Amino acid sequence: MRYRRPSLKTMLGITKVRRRVNRDLGIDAIRRPFRARQYAERRVKRRLGYYSEPMKFLRFLGRALKK
Repeated sequence: MRYRRPSLKTMLGITKVRRRVNRDLGIDAIRRPFRARQYAERRVKRRLGYYSEPMKFLRFLGRALKK
């Protein structure tokens, strides 16, 4: 079971090229301070086990039962 289905852009490699260009041009370094909050939230979730296999399964069940 995949956690998420890959997007068309990811499958075609467009995302990888766009990220490489942003990194090479230094755009990522400029945007980094503005993303600090999202990075901190993700770090907290990771420490609390939000991305662990049991939690992924529970979220999957929640989505499946919602439909």
